[in-house]
Amino acid sequence: MKVGCIGLGDIAQKAYLPVLAFQPGIELHVQTRTPATLTRVADGLHLPEDRRHTTLDSLLAQGLDAAFVHAPTLAHPEIVTRLLEAGVPTYVDKPLAYELADSERLVRLGEERNVALAVGFNRRYAPGYTQCADHPRELILMQKNRIGLPEEPRAMILDDFIHVVDTLRFLVPGQIDDVTVRARVEHGLLHHVVLQLSGDGFTALGVMNRLSGSAEEILEVSGQDTKRQVLNLAEVIDHKGQPTVRRRGDWVPVARQRGIEQAVLAFLDAVRAGKVLSARDALETHQLCERVVRAAQERAA
Repeated sequence: MKVGCIGLGDIAQKAYLPVLAFQPGIELHVQTRTPATLTRVADGLHLPEDRRHTTLDSLLAQGLDAAFVHAPTLAHPEIVTRLLEAGVPTYVDKPLAYELADSERLVRLGEERNVALAVGFNRRYAPGYTQCADHPRELILMQKNRIGLPEEPRAMILDDFIHVVDTLRFLVPGQIDDVTVRARVEHGLLHHVVLQLSGDGFTALGVMNRLSGSAEEILEVSGQDTKRQVLNLAEVIDHKGQPTVRRRGDWVPVARQRGIEQAVLAFLDAVRAGKVLSARDALETHQLCERVVRAAQERAA
């Protein structure tokens, strides 16, 4: 099975390549336009010269069975379009694109060409978060905060807050009937944003503060007088009277703790089975993010 990895930045090197490089039956090819990075990364993986590519044309000429896209978001529309048009099942880092129209076009293209397209929402596979899906969820609260990083609204929401939006969508136990957005924007930069989703019997709150003084991710789900809390995707704390803490094992890889390994294997299994994945559900997350972007832009006007 020939698998291409396009883009060899930080997330590819830390999370995806360590998984892909050691999968049995995988012939891994890597591509980046930066020769020095290509040499350094490929040497570290002990890849032969014929699996190293500086152009997408060269990579596509290998007859790929699947591809992983970890290039900068601005390059996603062009790269994903070429992969889908070539019939290559494609897994792409979130977001599909910064502009909703581009994301919608890519999803339609995959469906029209009957080619698998998946978006890397790894938290849907993270063990701590999948355990929350089995817990009563009358109230869901997720915070993903940063230190000193106010940013232009579209980039912040599509590159980072999208994880919060998708996790809430994944965990809400019913149809969303109401969406409320609150944001603070100063001098064109988004300082914090709060998203509230509600429906019959549940409320979900997503918060991101880019001036919080702490880099942290906290998820809490509660209901029926119990609460489950996940800290930085590593510790699971059950509250019912006295708290019970379960910590990540010392030898659990970070990629598995964060759900990346499981997302990769699920995609590869689908490709092997000939299952054509649609990114239609992922598109709903992008559409909700667009509502958040517009609300923030209105605050900035």
